[in-house]
Amino acid sequence: PIQVGAGVRVASNSTDFTQGPINSTSNPTDVALNGNGFFVVQNGGVQELTRAGNFSLTANGDLQTTSGLAVMGYPAANGVVNTNAALTPVHIPVGQVEQPNATTNISFTANLDASSATGDSFPAPVTIYDSLGIAHEAMVTFTQTAANTWDFSAALSATDFASGISTPITGSVNFDTSGNLSTVTIGGTTSPVGMAAGDVSSIPLSFAGLADGAADLNMNWNLLSSANAPTLTQAASASAVSATNQDGFSSGQYKEFSISGNGTVTASYSNGQKLIVGQLALANVTNQQGLQLLGDGNYATTLASGQSSIGTAGAGGLATLQAGALEGSNVNIAAEFSNLIIAQRAFEANSKAVTTFDTVTQEVINMIR
Repeated sequence: PIQVGAGVRVASNSTDFTQGPINSTSNPTDVALNGNGFFVVQNGGVQELTRAGNFSLTANGDLQTTSGLAVMGYPAANGVVNTNAALTPVHIPVGQVEQPNATTNISFTANLDASSATGDSFPAPVTIYDSLGIAHEAMVTFTQTAANTWDFSAALSATDFASGISTPITGSVNFDTSGNLSTVTIGGTTSPVGMAAGDVSSIPLSFAGLADGAADLNMNWNLLSSANAPTLTQAASASAVSATNQDGFSSGQYKEFSISGNGTVTASYSNGQKLIVGQLALANVTNQQGLQLLGDGNYATTLASGQSSIGTAGAGGLATLQAGALEGSNVNIAAEFSNLIIAQRAFEANSKAVTTFDTVTQEVINMIR
């Protein structure tokens, strides 16, 4: 023979990327992946991948891994996520104050009593907010002037104005014989209510010279619902307001945040408002076994793995997310202990064989002597 041996070496190391059990932690910064993919994190400007979702918040509100890497996601502006933008570190507005928002739209669902006598009035109050976040009560008063016809007067309290004088905005609404809102009269002009050309769907309301120094209030009183049905009706039942809506709010202090199944990060404020501040990004590669293990559960892409494909949770075959939970190890402890016992027993058996051979050999040597 010309060759004694070729030696021994490790052919390859493989990683088990199968799904592990998901365990609840009730910690809002913990996020578990349920399916394929990796979180995207940034290390000194270089993107890395990880399935470890045990994140934490810095004092500034930055979401990061236990090793201090920034968790990456899509940015949001005014509550709208831009998935076409470049990834940015996910930031939670910890300690920040949400600025107030002046009311620009109001509506209320109400019924006016068709059996009311001429001159009967019905007030419909709605709370609104100015540009400083200060609440005011706008009062819309309906007064029946004829069958199926009601005058309205929309006004704020006189104390809300620097002049101490409140000038109401007036007009009238008319109903058909079935009690459906049909026309609106403003400034002597009567228009049908609807969405067709020439129809009106809202009544403009404007109040200037507020005593608190806020900007002028310019609002639309919407007469139609989201289904384009009139929100005012007339029937032979007591006049009542069943619901009011407006889009203004006062300032609010940050309280908490939550992460949805698609990775959307929503901040909640003390004024009851919620604002989307970003969305976690996920990534996957063609060949997961080609990823390079960097330590701390982080991986880097290589030529063998292919470039990462980045998207949002639940789309393109990527995992969904479960907040307040962590993915556990996918190692089968029972099977590994069984393999360990088998290996131990095999070692013990081989040891016994060697010991027996040694004993026999020693006896043979003693016989020769």
